[in-house]
Amino acid sequence: MTPERWREVEEIYQSTMDRAPELRDAHLNQSCGGDEELRREVESLLKLNSSPVLVDEPAWQAAGELLDNDPIVVTGEQLGPYRIEGMLGAGGMGQVYCARDTRLDRQVAIKISREEFGERFGREARAVAALNHPNICTLHDVGPNYLVMELVEGPTLAERIRQGPIRLDECLAIARQIANALEAAHERGIVHRDLKPGNIKIKPDGVVKVLDFGLAKWQHTEPIAGAKPEDSPTISMAGTQAGVILGTAAYMSPEQTRGKPVDKRADVWAFGVVVYEMLTGAQPFEGITVADTLAAVLTKDPEWSKVPAEMQRLLHACLEKDPQRRLRDIADIWQIFEARPFKPPGSGTLAWVLAGMAFLIAAVAFWAPWRPTPSAKPLVRLDVDLGRSVSLGGSNPGVDTIVSPDGTRLVFVSERRLFTRRLDQTKITELAGTEGAYAPFFSPDGHSIGFFAQSKLKKISAEGGAATVLCELSGNGSGAWGEDGNIVVSLGASTQLFRIPSTGGALTPITELDRTRGETTHRWPQVLPRAKAVLFTAHNSSHVGFDGASIQVVSVQDRRRKTVQPGGTYGRYLPTGHLIYVNKGTLFAVPFDLDRLEPRGTPVEILEQVSYSTQAGSAQIDFSQNGTLVYQQERAEGMATVQWLDRLGKTQPLWPKPGEYRQPALSADGRRLAMVVSDGTDQDIWVYDWEKQTNSRLTFDGGGKNNPLWTGDGQYILFGALSGISWVRSDGGSKEPESLTKSPYLHIPFSLTQDGNRLAFMQGSPGLEFDIWTVPVRSRSATLQAGTPEPFFKTEFNERAPAFSPDGRWLAYQSNQSGRDQVYVRPFPGPGGSQMISTNGGQIPLWSPNGHELFFRTENGDRIMVAGYRLQNSSFVAESPRVWCERRLANPRTGRNFYLAPDGKRIIALIPVEAPDEQTSRNHVIFLENFFDELRRRVPAGK
Repeated sequence: MTPERWREVEEIYQSTMDRAPELRDAHLNQSCGGDEELRREVESLLKLNSSPVLVDEPAWQAAGELLDNDPIVVTGEQLGPYRIEGMLGAGGMGQVYCARDTRLDRQVAIKISREEFGERFGREARAVAALNHPNICTLHDVGPNYLVMELVEGPTLAERIRQGPIRLDECLAIARQIANALEAAHERGIVHRDLKPGNIKIKPDGVVKVLDFGLAKWQHTEPIAGAKPEDSPTISMAGTQAGVILGTAAYMSPEQTRGKPVDKRADVWAFGVVVYEMLTGAQPFEGITVADTLAAVLTKDPEWSKVPAEMQRLLHACLEKDPQRRLRDIADIWQIFEARPFKPPGSGTLAWVLAGMAFLIAAVAFWAPWRPTPSAKPLVRLDVDLGRSVSLGGSNPGVDTIVSPDGTRLVFVSERRLFTRRLDQTKITELAGTEGAYAPFFSPDGHSIGFFAQSKLKKISAEGGAATVLCELSGNGSGAWGEDGNIVVSLGASTQLFRIPSTGGALTPITELDRTRGETTHRWPQVLPRAKAVLFTAHNSSHVGFDGASIQVVSVQDRRRKTVQPGGTYGRYLPTGHLIYVNKGTLFAVPFDLDRLEPRGTPVEILEQVSYSTQAGSAQIDFSQNGTLVYQQERAEGMATVQWLDRLGKTQPLWPKPGEYRQPALSADGRRLAMVVSDGTDQDIWVYDWEKQTNSRLTFDGGGKNNPLWTGDGQYILFGALSGISWVRSDGGSKEPESLTKSPYLHIPFSLTQDGNRLAFMQGSPGLEFDIWTVPVRSRSATLQAGTPEPFFKTEFNERAPAFSPDGRWLAYQSNQSGRDQVYVRPFPGPGGSQMISTNGGQIPLWSPNGHELFFRTENGDRIMVAGYRLQNSSFVAESPRVWCERRLANPRTGRNFYLAPDGKRIIALIPVEAPDEQTSRNHVIFLENFFDELRRRVPAGK
């Protein structure tokens, strides 16, 4: 049925419903004018007395048979990589199908429109897809006329309410999850606009999922209109224009009914309506027709006597008709419900505030649906500004900010140096001798700090002084200090855990990588109380990122170990008797039996948007023994735009749509761009031709692709994978990627000689980090073939990012042989030694194709440097490096984030999505005081 036909049916249907039953038949005869098909369609809706706008509405089954036997797709049809398995129903945007994602072998739900989406729809739908929250239905993919979503099993909240009013405790458990979802979306600037019980699902395990975030304002086709106010769809489809009504009548805010622009307060109103309906089994604003319902929203008050007394204050705040007086932030709802007085922070922290640090004190952004006990202290959130000179994050491995066990001192990493500050003082002190530092950790008494720098494990007094070297290591390390005076460390990215006395001495292994299970690393240890066991993160080659890692525990005495939590990283045991860990930026907690070394219950999400690295497995969290949690909020580092950038910092959009982009690479003619485009841990290769403005996806299996590299003729693209190097045709002609090299170790291609006959790549070896290898390559019979790989530069240090000079006589690379990443140049194929080019750290060198310049990025990965050079008597003479551009780049933790244009005058750069708090996010940490009390309330540990 066409949209025009639907509008005709709707108009007659609405006018018929407005008449007395005894007059409807005559009105139908007159309105349909003898069109029996039209009359049948209207009568079908009258019989259903409902509009099929909900995926799981039973009415859809009948309506589909009676009104529209013309499905958009049929069972078995292939829609991109999605194979249609059957129709689920229809929504305001079109028809909804169950499908199979053939790449990942999972079921999904697909909403398909008969019309193609506009540019704005695709852009804003991708913003919704960036939402990562356990209570939000995930939007996986956006096609030209379809959306691919998580398939959520279970009834809608509307179906649950039809069974009768919901108990207060159950209602609060559902409401808390709905509010969590709304808050996560509001923090990203996304308003739902059509929140109602039909858009909320309850999974069999009790988890609530909110569907269709933000889609109300993007609909391009007319939905089917009905008479039930609770089911009436969007009244007009004209997007975000003022004067247009959007939403569902029974749940629309007064400003929506008047057609005024709306913000997140419209969602607060709808939330109040939904909670009222859960508690009472009836809607607060009801009418026989849509018009009656809209009038009730504007003029009538709910029947407050039906609502439990303890909920009335909350619902009054949500259902205030004047949006200026309505509760502005969903995060404040439970503060109103609990109605507890605010308590200021302790005197030590208050002194810091008075000293000029910018603290934003607010009620915590997550709540418990029960009243705290009188002895429990309220949770207080402190947003702490460390100063504009501080730059946290970048490519630093490990946690950037730690708090002493007694909660009196903060230590943080800025520009790879350690700084300390007592919380009752205003002075920040640099700890001298900590250049290149990362991943610090306190001793149990808080008097000393362990850290890693210059390929060594070191320790230093918290008050300052000389740093002591404890041992050497081969790559990025991680460590924890036990009560028995020993330190447990991981001495590289591909190694097990060792124990070493805190005074220095011999290393004793306490774990061993299980190669039969593909284990690649043990890292991020925590020595448990009494020093009898160690908690740590284990990762294996079958997972691309650390969201698929596991939290394990090992006995120090007999080295027996077991998995205590799959699907997480950076596990930490708290004195409350809980295990906390991070998965996809969310902090989870589960009660943990310290004697049996096992969890006791189901993990509960505690905190969202925690900054963490899916590539390294570290999370930006730490805690003191007195109950303070310190963490950094997740920055939008994954989201970037692709821009041309010149040395003056001027940008020009190339691929301006925000996305999770990695490792851009230009073809030799400069006309096409290859990139890794990420969707969570899925990574695939795409090519963008900006002259034709076309995108082409070259790989579809979602595995761990990295570092695309063009051949000189532009016909092929090489890329790294988990089992070697692969290649595909750049025109999309390859059915599947073909292997160029095969290896049990990770291979990452970086550079081809100008004639295309030799490839330089990185090979990861267990315990030895990365070394530089080369391999001959030739094109033959429309395929690429490789010879025998040969090691070029193999040491105990970490050599990465090899790049051939334009004449093929030199190879630039980065190495940590000096204790920090620096850029070096050495003759190729040799002989000759290495010459250091960078002076203050450097990574990922790239040669100018037609000029004597060598580009590289700073050690923290977000700015570009350049060094001129000349060749003198067969020697390489480099000038002092200088800053090429001060503009900061995005995604420094994910490898190459820039690429040089063929003219050597511009670069392709990943530019962070602009945000007003970008600088703030680099120098702010968040304190949650009394976190242990909140955790005990939310996740009781039991006996």
